[in-house]
This record gives sequence, structure tokens and C-alpha cells, in this order.
Amino acid sequence: MHHQLRRINAFSLMAVSFVSFAAMVQFVSADDDTPAPADRKPIELTDRARELHSHSLLIDGHNDMPWEIRKQGSSSFDKMDISNPQPTLQTDIPKLRKGGVGAQFWSVWVPVEAGYRGEALSMTLEQIDLVKRMIDRYPETFELALTADDIERIHAKGKIASMIGVEGGHCIEESLAALDKLYSLGARYMTLTHTDSLGWADSATDASKNNGLTPFGQQVVRHMNQLGVMVDLSHVSAKTMRDAIATSDAPVIFSHSSAFGICPSPRNVPDDVLKSLKNKDGVVMVNFFSGYVVPSAAKTAIEEMDYERELKKKFNGDKAMYEPELKRWKATHKYARGSIHDLLDHIDHIAKVAGPEYIGIGSDFDGVNTLPTQLDDASSYPYITQGLIDRGYSDEQIKGILGGNLLRVMRGVEAYAAKHHDDTPKQDAGN
Repeated sequence: MHHQLRRINAFSLMAVSFVSFAAMVQFVSADDDTPAPADRKPIELTDRARELHSHSLLIDGHNDMPWEIRKQGSSSFDKMDISNPQPTLQTDIPKLRKGGVGAQFWSVWVPVEAGYRGEALSMTLEQIDLVKRMIDRYPETFELALTADDIERIHAKGKIASMIGVEGGHCIEESLAALDKLYSLGARYMTLTHTDSLGWADSATDASKNNGLTPFGQQVVRHMNQLGVMVDLSHVSAKTMRDAIATSDAPVIFSHSSAFGICPSPRNVPDDVLKSLKNKDGVVMVNFFSGYVVPSAAKTAIEEMDYERELKKKFNGDKAMYEPELKRWKATHKYARGSIHDLLDHIDHIAKVAGPEYIGIGSDFDGVNTLPTQLDDASSYPYITQGLIDRGYSDEQIKGILGGNLLRVMRGVEAYAAKHHDDTPKQDAGN
């Protein structure tokens, strides 16, 4: 998801046809002064939860630390040595170890603006290189995983299996050959869009250009199936979700999204789509960002995006002019953080609508700036295990939510690709 509230492309911001996010959804007002009931007090870890967590394979579907290393540390692990605690990051090796992370999809996100400049693919390759340099720099901690079997093998050695997820179809620059390249370098999922709608797929947070997927968008999905790249539907519009699920012959994922039925943000998954996961054997990996988890925070997040678009249009994209105004607005419109119980509500809802076997974990750490209490950083995952125990989930269901469900989906995607791999020439959008 990376920094979606700060990185909106100026081109889409000024689109006349843009539909206000605030008009897309209606929110139930929340009284933040209401005392929390007894069952929503801070979660206390028990020995049982610690033991179950330590014997589970925790797979996180989305972490944006690579971009933060690029931004804060000039892409250098000498300048930002993550083997030591990094107070400006939500992720580092001590936090990952404390959180019991067994496998991590590292996002190789680059800004959507790079796509308009024709630089998205080259920058994505740089981010893939950064992830691989991290793995080489800390071989006692990380190892590259390309398959579900790799994840289990690496985890059994006590290392963190490291996978690559491409965030945003702008990265392939409308080229299936670019998609082939990313797969060959280790990418195992691609999010179809980021914050902006593309020429072939609509985003959840932009005006519709295509009413879902175009024929080329469908071709992208089918080619991902053939390669063994998981189709990631986080960030896409509800219509794109439905089109992609109808098009894909392999299981699909939401690498970092939560439930629209609990928090009506356009970034979350509607109930009808949740129900369809049963037929597609997909998984929704719940996002921790308060702006997607807490209804009142989602309302603020959408209002902020609307206001930023207005300012950029008013000042013709002049940062020096609009940023002070936006800063003043933010100072008086703080997000409600919520608590870990808000995240657990999303898990409960998905379990009720689709089933616990269709749930995973996709924190979005280092891609978001406001998190619920007890979910502050990558050390926090054991509290989720405790919360699931407290809410009556079985050990088997909890192990599935923490990682087993995603492994099942990966194996389904791999099995489809093994049977349907296509070596025929590919056509790009312009051909």
C-alpha cells in the first residue's frame, strides 16, 4: 500500500471526472469517548499464546521497509543497519525476531509518478536489488524463497523466508515481457494497481477509467496465472476485484486489505467479494493501518485525500504552496488509532462471511503512519495470536490465519502454473 496518503499522482489529482472518495462510502459515526468494554481492554500475553505462536509459521503478506531503507538510508545497510534497533522504522531484525516472523513478503513499491515518467520498471529493479542485498548482508537471518516449499524449508532452519511482492501494475509499464522479467528475478505476487487507475485496471482510490479490467488487464491476470505470480487485489476497485476473480483460473490474494463490512473504506474488501473467495480459494491478508481498520479514521483518511487533491489542483501541483495548507489541515484532523481489537473485528467478520481458512496477515508495516495500539511494529504479532485464542479460534485455525492459509494459496498458484506454463510469444498493450 505504500504511503497512499502522501503519494498521489498529480495527473490523477487533476482529473475532471474524479469522484470524491467521501461520496463513495458512508460512515457510521463513532463516539471515541465511549469507555471500552471489559473484553476490549489491552490484551495480555499468556504462556499458551507464546508457545502456540512459536510453533506457528507466521507469514506477513506486505512490508514496505525496502522503500524506507531507500528513503531514510540511501538504500544502504551501512547507513541503516537493521541488525540493530532502528527507532525510525517499524521493522528491523530485532523486532522481526521478537514478533516471531517466519516469512515476509517484502514490497518493492515505487511511486506511481515513476510510471508516468517511464521509470517504474527500472526503479522496481533497483528495489528488488535492494531486497537481495539485504538477504546477502544478513545471511544468518534471511534467505530468498521462491516457493511454498522454500518457505517451510527456510523457516525450519530458523531463518526468515524472504519473498518479493511487486506493488502496482504501473511497474510493468504495460509490458508482459517486463512481468516475465520480474518473475525471473523472484517476484511472486503483483498488486494490479496502486493509488492511481491504469490504462488497463481501475484503482480503489482514483476515478474509474475502464470499469474494472480491460482485455489487456485480463491478459495480464492470465499471464500471471501461467507464470505462477499471485494476483494481488489490494488497492484495486471493487469492480476490478470482481473482474480479476472471474478472469483468474488460479487462487488470488489481497496482500494487505481488510473488511469493508467493518470499515467502509474503498481500500477494503466487500462482502460479496469475500464470499467469492470460497470458489477461488483465495486469502485476505488483513491490513493493520488505522485508516483502513477504524471507521472514524477511514473517514479522516478519505477526507485528507480529497483535500490534498483539491489543494494540488488549486495550486497547480506547487508543493511549496499546498503543503503548508495540508499540514495545517492535518494538525486539526488526527486519526483515531483504535486498538488491536479493531483488527480482530475484521478477522472475525471475514471468518463469518468467508471462513477462517481465507484469512491471512498483511501488516503494511513501514508503509503506514498510524497503527492501532498493541500493533506498533513488527514485534507485535504474538498479541494477534493471543487475541484469536481469546476469541475462541482453534489452534488449527490460528495457524492457518498466521500463515498456513497463504501457503495453501501459494501451492494452488504454483500447481496451476506447472500445468499451464505458456512459452508462446506475448503481446503488450500497444501491439
